[in-house]
Amino acid sequence: MKKTATSAFRVPPGQKVHLAKWPTLVKPVYDSAEHYQSLLQTHVAKMSRLQSLLYARDREAILLIFQAMDAAGKDGAIKHIMSGINPQGCQVYSFKHPSAQELDHDFLWRTTQALPERGRIGIFNRSYYEEVLIVRVHPEILAAQRLPDERAGQRQAFWDARFTSINDMEQHLHRSGTRVLKFFLHLSKDEQRRRFIDRIDNPAKNWKFSQADVEERRHWDAYMSAYEDCLRHTSTAQAPWYVIPADDKLNARLIISQVIVETLEGLKMRYPETSEQRRAELLAIRDGLEQEGRVSTGGKAPKPSKPSKKAR
Repeated sequence: MKKTATSAFRVPPGQKVHLAKWPTLVKPVYDSAEHYQSLLQTHVAKMSRLQSLLYARDREAILLIFQAMDAAGKDGAIKHIMSGINPQGCQVYSFKHPSAQELDHDFLWRTTQALPERGRIGIFNRSYYEEVLIVRVHPEILAAQRLPDERAGQRQAFWDARFTSINDMEQHLHRSGTRVLKFFLHLSKDEQRRRFIDRIDNPAKNWKFSQADVEERRHWDAYMSAYEDCLRHTSTAQAPWYVIPADDKLNARLIISQVIVETLEGLKMRYPETSEQRRAELLAIRDGLEQEGRVSTGGKAPKPSKPSKKAR
């Protein structure tokens, strides 16, 4: 997979978006199931190495945002792509219906509490973008937020103001060292229907399906319109949106993982350098440990133990 291939899925800042013209299915970057596994493992291995650098360097953070219609494959993408990441350096949050406490704050408050620390990768499975997507499709939700202007959601200016708030926050995060990557998994309506049927036919997947999924499907056109407006106004040079063709789950995972690898590589990270003073301290500690070993073995330096095959 060529590194430049991901640019085709990136939404240019300010570009008007017509999702009907963006593909939900593209030519696979893999040739077979085995090739897919090989490519994914290569990406995962690179991410694992780069995440170790990110954690050790402790200067930047990565925030990955996943948004999509139901059954687009967000959970599966997160599970497979992040399979090789050290849990100590990764945080995943899935935002559900806001609590009473969260509703008493501005719409960005609850997600701000979950932002990743420096050196870590944070993943938002749905995010503050719900506030310009589902809330826009269902403006009655705004009533629970008790905004000063009860008719706010009926005007474009209200949503434009929310876009501005989001952009301002993401610009602030970028200046502070957090790199924000946003993925919209672009699923066709026909493919969603097939996946819904599969969830019904497969007892092991019944738990994934509810009547609410069908109800939301009836608002498909309204959601596409809300996504188009959101993508146009909030894809920036510092915090870009990627529209990922999601009808092929395997292909989507490879594209997403490549974007993450490219972003991490772009940080040009190195492990922290050791000062001469710190190096001298370490060598002194090493000498002490060797002396301790000679004393415990009657003056003979102990042979280093060979790591077990499992440890290797």
